Amino acid sequence: MDIILVPGLWLAGSVWADVASDLEAQGHRPLPVDLPGQGAGESSTVTLEDQVAAVVGAVDAAEGRVMVVGHSAAVNLAWIAADRRPDKVAQVVLIGGFPLADGETHMASLEPTDGVVPFPGWEPFEGPDAADLDEEARRRFVAAAIPVPEGVTKGVVHLGDERRYEVPVMVVCPEFSPADVRGWIEAGNIPELARARHVELVDIDSGHWPMLTRPAELARILTAGLDTLS
Repeated sequence: MDIILVPGLWLAGSVWADVASDLEAQGHRPLPVDLPGQGAGESSTVTLEDQVAAVVGAVDAAEGRVMVVGHSAAVNLAWIAADRRPDKVAQVVLIGGFPLADGETHMASLEPTDGVVPFPGWEPFEGPDAADLDEEARRRFVAAAIPVPEGVTKGVVHLGDERRYEVPVMVVCPEFSPADVRGWIEAGNIPELARARHVELVDIDSGHWPMLTRPAELARILTAGLDTLS
């Protein structure tokens, strides 16, 4: 099956390189996405809808039904793709984040500077998020980080097809646990997942960026998710 891999903020599609290599070795076709403003034309005029169009376009161009994987903020892009193409998306995988509801702002808490949101440094991520990134890995991350256009972070999520709730969802839990997620769903903090019919919670022993620190394990998790669809 084709597997569309969508990077989170500040990252290009190349962040999936090691995961993609493992997926290919297991007979799948990984399709990392270079998002507009994050590797596919760095422009401060790029909007959230431009990024949505890139992901939906990858879904449309893929062979047959697909798995769409979104990391961190890109869980919104993956979920919107399921909303726009519920018959084409066989499964959504959400890594380290949760989809917003219709009408919410994509990344409202991030304040832009001169029209973009640069990587804020490691202070906001100290603790479980970045505990498994050594100094060299952090240096490489910062060197590759791409400032994200304000039109992306301040974009509004638009959802309109309730068939998205029938699309199976896998939540990969890096710096939080499956028990945490269950509690947040029960408390009403993740309404989109509360309405989803099929939600699987999978733990991974990593920080916020398992594609960098646990790529082989993440690839195995994705492959196991595909096995449940067959």
